[in-house]
Formats: sequence, structure tokens, C-alpha cells
Amino acid sequence: MSKVRPRIGIDIGRVIIAPTQGSEADTAFFDGNLSEAMKTPPNTGAFDAVKTLVEAFDNQAWLVSKAGPKMQNKTNQWLWHWDFFKKTNLPMNNIRYCLKRNEKADHCTDLQINFFIDDRLDVLTHLRDCVPNLYLFGEQPKLDKIPAWVTHVSDWEETLKIILCDLEKYSKEI
Repeated sequence: MSKVRPRIGIDIGRVIIAPTQGSEADTAFFDGNLSEAMKTPPNTGAFDAVKTLVEAFDNQAWLVSKAGPKMQNKTNQWLWHWDFFKKTNLPMNNIRYCLKRNEKADHCTDLQINFFIDDRLDVLTHLRDCVPNLYLFGEQPKLDKIPAWVTHVSDWEETLKIILCDLEKYSKEI
């Protein structure tokens, strides 16, 4: 079986949108009204890294996020508010939403995603059988041990370095 063209999926909350320090919510984004949500900053280096990944993956990059209708609307408004598409060159139509975390696997299968970045191990567990390159993003204080089948990346600088290296290896095997 030959490998498919390199394609990457990227979660939004706590990956692109910065997490709230000391909060149980995924991001400050969940707290307060729309105006307050728009103040939630992007993660340090996220936009530049996504722009580099969009180019490295030849525009084969998607945002894949679990969100209900209200959160989808808020997320879309946040992306426009922060000028995400212009700053990253990610195609505006390359966003997929689902209502349950396990449904990200359906999107990844449909899009033939072979690299995926998420901050939740439970999501990546659902992707194990359909995405060969999985990256667990950010601090993981609740995990005693990171499983060997996932690559832990602490921030966008490390993520970009590791994924570009993995992409080069992957591309040589196609």
C-alpha cells in the first residue's frame, strides 16, 4: 500500500487558541461573552508555525475541532478577529467541526490526514488507527506517562521542528 500525499490536521482550542492558566476549561474562550472570548490570544508562535506548515504541506492543512454550533460560531469569529486566515494562508474552507471528539477520526479518514496535532490524548487515541503521525501538544500535567505511539511536543517551536523533520522522512517514503 502506498502512502498518500502529506496532509495535516490541527486542533484549535489549547493548540492555536491559548489556554487559560489554572482553568479547567479548554480555553478562556469558553468563559464570558463574545467580546471577552475575542480577547483570548493565540498560543505563542501558533500563527507563524501554522503558516510554515501550510506551506510545507502544500496547502493540505485543515483545522479539525470538536465544537457545538455556538462554539463553532465563536471559534469562526475568533479566527476572523485575529486575522488567522490572512496571517497563516490556511484556506478558509479547510475547517471541519464535529460534535464528539471521536468524530475527528471520521474527518481525518475522509481527508486522508496523516499528521495530527491535538492537546488531548483521548482524541489522539481515536486517531491511532487512521493517522500515522500523532502529536500531543502542550503541557500534560495530568498524565503520568506519555505513550510511545504519540510524540509529545511542548510548544509551537518544538512542534514545527519535529513535524518538519517527520515530514521530510515521510515524503522520502512516498
